[in-house]
Amino acid sequence: MRQSVETRTEREQAGAEQTEGEQTGAEQTGDKAVGRWGPWKRGPVFVVLASLLGLVMLGHGQITDRGSLGSLVETFLPWCGLFVPVLLAGALWRRSASAVVALLLPVTVWLNLYGGLLVDKSHSGADLTLVSHNVGADNPDPAATARDLAASGADVLALEELTEQDRGTYEKELATAYPHHTVRGTVGLWSRLPLSDSGPVDIKQDAGPLGDAKSVDEKLGYNRALRTTVTTDQGPLTVYVAHLGSVRLMPRGGFWTDSRDRGAQALGEAVAADRSERLVLLGDLNGTTDDRALAGLTSRLRSAQEAAGDGFGFSWPARFPVARIDQILVRGVEPRSSWVLPATGSDHLPVAAGISW
Repeated sequence: MRQSVETRTEREQAGAEQTEGEQTGAEQTGDKAVGRWGPWKRGPVFVVLASLLGLVMLGHGQITDRGSLGSLVETFLPWCGLFVPVLLAGALWRRSASAVVALLLPVTVWLNLYGGLLVDKSHSGADLTLVSHNVGADNPDPAATARDLAASGADVLALEELTEQDRGTYEKELATAYPHHTVRGTVGLWSRLPLSDSGPVDIKQDAGPLGDAKSVDEKLGYNRALRTTVTTDQGPLTVYVAHLGSVRLMPRGGFWTDSRDRGAQALGEAVAADRSERLVLLGDLNGTTDDRALAGLTSRLRSAQEAAGDGFGFSWPARFPVARIDQILVRGVEPRSSWVLPATGSDHLPVAAGISW
């Protein structure tokens, strides 16, 4: 009897050990399955975020411009690249292979858009050096700014946001280096070479019946664009200088760009109608070349920075530049180099370019 009980107990223990072994084997098999498929199932949030980032950059032109949202996104579009290392860190933390693969989309799109700016494309041998600078209405030392600009070696110097009280200072400080100049309202051009056919360009600063009722003389005081011809050894060069309307980030109205957009359209129409073989646009356009509002200009003119620069060439704000809203755009000439000059007393950095025929 005792022997039967002991035999039964031994069988029960053996059965229990077998069941435990089967459970352990099943757990090991499950662990292998999780180890095999887990990395592709982990981190779905990072997969979605990476995909959205890529789609935003790829289809930024399709983003609604209601409240000028599209313009706002396009102004800071290069900075979308900063999200890539953040998402990569999250993907590695979650050990998510699918999230890492999803990041290939934004990386590819960003490199396609801006990879060329990471390479120095500048060359020597420019025939003419151009500089454009929004000197700032609140500049505390316009005389020092003028001297810095004269020392840049520019052959043609465009200034925007000139005030009535500072205009005389710039004319005095730049007179020796630049014997030729023209000023229309708040924009001006100083040149080592002769100028001709200078005049204002209407960029629709005034809109509506009240603006239409004002005379040309009334508008001239705050005119923000001009056109002139520079006489060079290689022939005439048509130069536009412009300061498009400011943009504002409004708490309720969103990104307000009405004045800028209206001016960009008018300036684009003027450039399109201009039959000059060689043409340059210098100025503070209050928008980047990615911004759809400047399409009327960027579709007809080349950016010197994109063609012959080194890096993004951000120009605003001067203390910590995050966007290039000061532009040198050309047609009929070859950009050889493009760069940003050191800060002056303005909240913008001066931008420069060398061009050749």
